[in-house]
Amino acid sequence: MDMYAVPNPEIPECPPGLEYLTQVDQLLIKQKVELVEALVGFESNNKYEVRNSLGQNVFYAVEENDCLSRQCCGPMRSFNIHVLDNFGQEVITVTRPLKCMACCFPCCLQELEVQSPPGNTVGYVKQQWHPFSPKFIVANEHSEPVLKINGPFCGWSCLPDVDFEILTMDEVSKIGKISKQWTGLLREMFTDSDNFGIQFPMDLDVKMKAVMIGACFLIVSEVKLLFFLTSTQKFNNSS
Repeated sequence: MDMYAVPNPEIPECPPGLEYLTQVDQLLIKQKVELVEALVGFESNNKYEVRNSLGQNVFYAVEENDCLSRQCCGPMRSFNIHVLDNFGQEVITVTRPLKCMACCFPCCLQELEVQSPPGNTVGYVKQQWHPFSPKFIVANEHSEPVLKINGPFCGWSCLPDVDFEILTMDEVSKIGKISKQWTGLLREMFTDSDNFGIQFPMDLDVKMKAVMIGACFLIVSEVKLLFFLTSTQKFNNSS
């Protein structure tokens, strides 16, 4: 697999290691399929490749948590995701505490913090309560709302491709989207591996681009949880 490994000059106000993000308006986040997980259903730490539009690897992302959390909490588990460049340097850290994702618990909704470089907060993604659709607020390092992410109506789990729209705070303008992309019937049925695309304006603040990468990992969990709940309900109805 080709990889983008050309060092970039320092850019003012840009966290080190994120210089390349100033040159792109879309990314593909591709989850790597774990053989053990696909065969026996044993939940392992997720691993991702972040690619540009040419298919070149720009970053790698590795989930960190404990085995008990993965097996007992499933998609709701807390995690740290370490995003590394092609030189193995950690450039983004995404931290999500253990929270509930169900709309019936509005006091305990999902949130995550994005740091770049590690230890320096650049933004947050916070779930908003809504009875039918997943909605999120994207905030800067001061917790000031900057953008919104609105997902589709809750019946979207049966669709092969799903778009989460990135909107201005007044919801008048759509400036991008995070899309779950269909990976084929067998892969969708027997693994929880997903592909996600992110589109945003080229001139979007590079820190917000980093936060959008974090938002994608949160939406991955949202998709997996809904798929799990839907599958469980279908199984119970057929019993």
